[in-house]
Amino acid sequence: MILSPPRRLARLALAGLAAVLAAAPAAAQRAERFTLDGRSATVHNLAGVVTVAAGTGSAVVVEVTRGGPDAARLRVTREGGEVRVVYPAGPVVYPAMGARARSTVGVRRDGRLGGGMSSQQVTVAGAGTGTRAWADVRVLVPAGRAVEVRQGVGRVSVANVNGRVTVNAHAAAVDVRDTRGPLAVETRSGAVTVANVRGGTVDLAARSGSIRGTGIRAEALEAIVGSGSINLAGVAAPEVLARTGSGSVDLGLASDADLEIGTGSGAVTVTLPRTFGAQMEIETGNGAITVDGPVSGRRATRTTFQGRVGDGRGSLEIETGSGAVRIRRS
Repeated sequence: MILSPPRRLARLALAGLAAVLAAAPAAAQRAERFTLDGRSATVHNLAGVVTVAAGTGSAVVVEVTRGGPDAARLRVTREGGEVRVVYPAGPVVYPAMGARARSTVGVRRDGRLGGGMSSQQVTVAGAGTGTRAWADVRVLVPAGRAVEVRQGVGRVSVANVNGRVTVNAHAAAVDVRDTRGPLAVETRSGAVTVANVRGGTVDLAARSGSIRGTGIRAEALEAIVGSGSINLAGVAAPEVLARTGSGSVDLGLASDADLEIGTGSGAVTVTLPRTFGAQMEIETGNGAITVDGPVSGRRATRTTFQGRVGDGRGSLEIETGSGAVRIRRS
């Protein structure tokens, strides 16, 4: 069929409009690049995936890729050493959370995440009505620099960074691998996983979730969970603190340490190297206490245990409200 000129022009116009609409989401998803020349950088993002990796040169580079049908409604701002993804007022829909997932995050009008008088409670859900948009962020960190990630929901991944790393997440899993330098991770809901981490101090916290990892070498390690378990192996640190409100602790040491473990409710298992030496004090409200290997000065009751292993130079203190305690040799 041969179209008349008016009908042909109308069809061409519709085709052109469709091409523009199809191209709009792709344009909105191009990465925006920011170079931060200071010694430290901070990234604020409400929803999405943040990846932190080693960079080159002397500046921290932040790349932001907006996603979702409403990606164009997001704004990315830079102020000093901060890059912020600013979302429109109202609820946000991030399908990667899962259809039934929902979280409320404190966000300031300028896009900063965290508390404060000017913060507003924003609901992020996996389904429903609201702004259907998110941002994936890539942060490239040169050696010796410091970076802080403030993430609402989603995931944070850190690998091969030689510098100070701080992660503060609301409802996000955090994975850290092969880093050098001080490390501080806190998530209100989600799992924290670390592997081959070396630094001055390593602080790990999960209000609701778990902490797992291996190969931690630091001047001091602190692992705290509100509700959930701690499972760490290959820990070499002079000072180690592990606490859970409700959950088990399974800790494997690779060197001598002053060790303190506390649980409100949960079993405790500690694996010691054969050369480990410490004065031990163990107390449980309800549960058996088992100590493998030779112990001098042993004094034990049904709920307490005292004694010395090795040279006795270090200290090992364990207290659990309810749960069995076992000390074993590697």
